[in-house]
Amino acid sequence: MTYPQLLNNPLVGEIFPSDVIARAKELLDNIPGGLGAYSESQGALHVRKACANFIEERDGYPADPAEIYLTDGASEAVKMCLQICIRSPDDAILVPIPQYPLYSGSINLFEGTIAGYYLDEEKGWALDVEDLKRSIAETRAQGKEARALVVINPGNPTGNTLSLENQKEIVKLCADEHLVLIADEVYQTNLYVQDKPFNSFKKVALDMGYTADDLEIFSTHSVSKGFMGECGRRGGYVECFGITDEAKGAIYKMIALGLCSNVAGQVTMELMLNPPKPGEPSY
Repeated sequence: MTYPQLLNNPLVGEIFPSDVIARAKELLDNIPGGLGAYSESQGALHVRKACANFIEERDGYPADPAEIYLTDGASEAVKMCLQICIRSPDDAILVPIPQYPLYSGSINLFEGTIAGYYLDEEKGWALDVEDLKRSIAETRAQGKEARALVVINPGNPTGNTLSLENQKEIVKLCADEHLVLIADEVYQTNLYVQDKPFNSFKKVALDMGYTADDLEIFSTHSVSKGFMGECGRRGGYVECFGITDEAKGAIYKMIALGLCSNVAGQVTMELMLNPPKPGEPSY
């Protein structure tokens, strides 16, 4: 992708496996400007289709490339989602304690209010819904509006994976309380407890019978964690489920201010979500 002329070298087949050459040609054909030109602001359609295929295979439900936005890592996606949710200091975002500083720092930057809820260490860092309800009640008692709930699953820094039952409780609470669910799912392939499998919140919601009319979910993923140690590539996405057209329009405008996310990161995302398969030379 960086030096497409290499594909014309008669010795290229002696250097790279055949599936690597075929993938490079496919990417160049579908991203005509290569790495040196802007893509669509939302991200190259070819890569967004790869994201949608990955999500569909993972969850067993259709995914729409039009609902996916490619970003410079998941951090940029998270910041955009928070910025959309925060209108004034009276808007509160529910964040877990402990959490990594992206959330507290971004909420302060956008002049929102941090409403913390505690994870239960004795129960494997589960989310205690009763403590979450306490935080919501305290927020409202202060005259503020709880706008969104951040859930990091699998967790950072705790390393926990939420149980399916715990996730169902969270989904129901968000639907009942009209909270936007910001699902930070970038660690979905980094499981420390193998008998606690990962389930996306979108899949859990759909399995429970909820539709895009009932619930709003932002779900993020990143090459920083899907590929161990590739955080400098800066590739990520956010999938929107039940998000209003107005909010999605705001995301588009924020990305368009920078024209597009970096194309090298987009290509890395495609490679992460569509790796070599059994039987292929590079597998």
